[in-house]
Amino acid sequence: MQTFLRGRRVGYWLSEKKMKKLNFQAFAELCRKRGIEVVQLDLSQPLEDQGPLDLIIHKLTDLILEADQNDSQAVLQVQRVQDYIDAHPETIVLDPLPAIRTLLDRCKSYQLVHRIEKCMQDERICSPPFMVLNTECTPDVLEQIKLQGLTFPFICKTRVAHGTNSHEMAIIFSEEDLKDVKPPCVIQSFINHNAVLYKVFVVGDSYTVVERPSLKNFPAGPAERKAIFFNSHNVSKPESSSDLTSRENVEGVSQPPCDDVIRELSRSLRQALGVSLFGIDVIINNQTGQHAVIDINAFPGYEGVPEFFNDLLSHISGVLQSHNSDFAPGGEPPKGLAVSGSGAAPQAPCCCCSSVRGKELQRLGCNSAVSPNFQQHCVSTIATKASSQ
Repeated sequence: MQTFLRGRRVGYWLSEKKMKKLNFQAFAELCRKRGIEVVQLDLSQPLEDQGPLDLIIHKLTDLILEADQNDSQAVLQVQRVQDYIDAHPETIVLDPLPAIRTLLDRCKSYQLVHRIEKCMQDERICSPPFMVLNTECTPDVLEQIKLQGLTFPFICKTRVAHGTNSHEMAIIFSEEDLKDVKPPCVIQSFINHNAVLYKVFVVGDSYTVVERPSLKNFPAGPAERKAIFFNSHNVSKPESSSDLTSRENVEGVSQPPCDDVIRELSRSLRQALGVSLFGIDVIINNQTGQHAVIDINAFPGYEGVPEFFNDLLSHISGVLQSHNSDFAPGGEPPKGLAVSGSGAAPQAPCCCCSSVRGKELQRLGCNSAVSPNFQQHCVSTIATKASSQ
C-alpha cells in the first residue's frame, strides 16, 4: 500500500442515478483497499461536521442549475459545499464549481474551444462557428448569422449543456425552419462527418476515445425540407441504428482522430479550466479531415471506459501525493506543478490561461491554471429543472 494514502479522506456527492450508473460503491471499495477512507457527503448537513476532507469528488450540475432557478434547498446545498471549500483551501476539489458553471453553458464552452484552437494554431483542428439566439428570427438576426459564418444546415441546441432538455436538438435546413426555433438557444454549423462521433473521456492526464453513431451526412447549403428534431442521447447510444445515423452516403475522409491532437486538446482544456473529469465530443470533417469539437461535458458517464476506476484512483493518488509534498512541514514551496502519478514534467500553461501558484492548483486537483474570468457565474437560467445524467 502507498503509505501517503493511508488515512486520507475522500468525500463524494453524486446523484443516486449517477452512483448506480457508475457503480460507484465498487470504486469506493477500491479506494478503501488502498487505505483511503471514502465518505458519502450529506448536503442536508454542514460539511464541516463530516470532515476533514482531503479531496471532494462531485457532480453538482443538477443542484447548480436548480440553485440558479432559486430553488431554496438547492441554493443551501450548493452553498454548503462552497462554504467548506472556502474554509479549507487545502482540500482538492474534482472539479471546481466555477469551471463546472462554464461547462454548463454551451456559449461559454464554445468560446473557450475557439480561443484554445487559436492558441494551438493547429490546422488539423477547426470547430464549427456558432451563435447564440436570444430572440425570434428577424432580418437583423439573419444578417448576424451570415456575419458569424454559419451556413445551412446547422444544429440548434439548448444553451444549458446538462439535463434531459439539453439532448433535444434540431437540424435547421432553411430560414423558414428558423421560425420553429425557440430562443434562447445556440446554433452551430453542421459538419458532415460520416455519421461517426468520437467521445473522449478524460480523467486527469488519461483519456479514452470511444466511437459512437452520429448524424448522417446532409447536402451543404439551404434545402427545402422540414427541420429534423431529435434527441442526441438516443442518436449516439452505442446500439443506436436509425435513418438519422445511416452510413449509406459515406464519402470523403473517414479516419479516427489523431492521438496527438486529442492529447493537446484535453491538456489545453484542463489548463484553461482546472478540470479533471470531463468529456469532449469530437467529429472528423469528411471533406478536410479536420477535428471539430462540438460539445464538452462535465463528469460524463464514462460508458465504454473499462479502466475508469483505475484511472480515477491513479489520478486521485497523484494529486494527493503532490498535495502531500506541497503542504509538507516547513512550508517548502512546490517543486513543480505536475500532479499525475506518471511523473510527467510540469507543462507550461497555454496562452489562454493565467498562471496561479502551486498551492492554488492543488485545490483544483489539476496541473493547470485557471483564467480569472471563469470565476464569474455564467449559467443562464432555464425553464425546467434538469434531471441527473
